Amino acid sequence: MTCAAQILAEMGLTLPPPPEPAADYLPWTVTGSLVHIAGQTPKIGSELQFTGQVGNELTLVQGQQAAQLCALRLLGALRAAAGDLDRVLRIAKLTVFVSAAPGFADHSAVADGASRLLATALGDGGRHARSAIGVASLPGNAAVEIDMVAQIIT
Repeated sequence: MTCAAQILAEMGLTLPPPPEPAADYLPWTVTGSLVHIAGQTPKIGSELQFTGQVGNELTLVQGQQAAQLCALRLLGALRAAAGDLDRVLRIAKLTVFVSAAPGFADHSAVADGASRLLATALGDGGRHARSAIGVASLPGNAAVEIDMVAQIIT
């Protein structure tokens, strides 16, 4: 078991299998030492766990839980792309899209759900640059969608 997988297991979390694309795109691409992972929504299997707008149907805490689930799915994809999470040097960038009610302004706090998980699982290599963006809707009425760029050992 990799160090990151062991840390996640101690947190009671397991990495999901790599995601299947929901449309006509690749779940990830590798360019040199960079892995670009397609946006992930808060699913377990094919079932969305958090739907609706944060600040309307969902609380800030539920938004953070949705972001954490997205990050877990991103790590599952990253493990598949890299072959092993021990090959991950750094999470370079996250882009976090939050389906937000009008007037909701805590997008960054929602994104912290993902950022904390990545930093806990990968240590300093899990700390990253980030954008948090509020949007009117996301595919399937998902509450959050996150994409990732990571650097791996080649």
